[in-house]
Amino acid sequence: MSSQKSGRAPLAVGGIAGVLASICCLGPLVLITLGVSGAWIGNLTVLEPYRPLFIGIALVAMFFAWRRIFRPPKSCQPEDACAARQVRLAYKVFFWVVSVLILIALVFPYVLPWFY
Repeated sequence: MSSQKSGRAPLAVGGIAGVLASICCLGPLVLITLGVSGAWIGNLTVLEPYRPLFIGIALVAMFFAWRRIFRPPKSCQPEDACAARQVRLAYKVFFWVVSVLILIALVFPYVLPWFY
């Protein structure tokens, strides 16, 4: 199944952009919670000015992923993976997992003062 029919590529782009959007704020907290420390953690804030760009890319990619995952496929041959219910269900689950990660990236800077 090509990613054009499945929404795999926009979903992956949305996930990567969501991770990049949250690495400046959520990354240091997660690393400190895991016991990783060092002066280099402060360098992760260099990505802070690019956070709106990453969030925008993530939202646009998730829109295109939603269009391909939740709309019925127009041309799907019986031997394609898009015809299998399990594959479509897996894409829907991945979509919602990535959506939650992007939502965390969006709201975390506003909730951040409660943790520090």
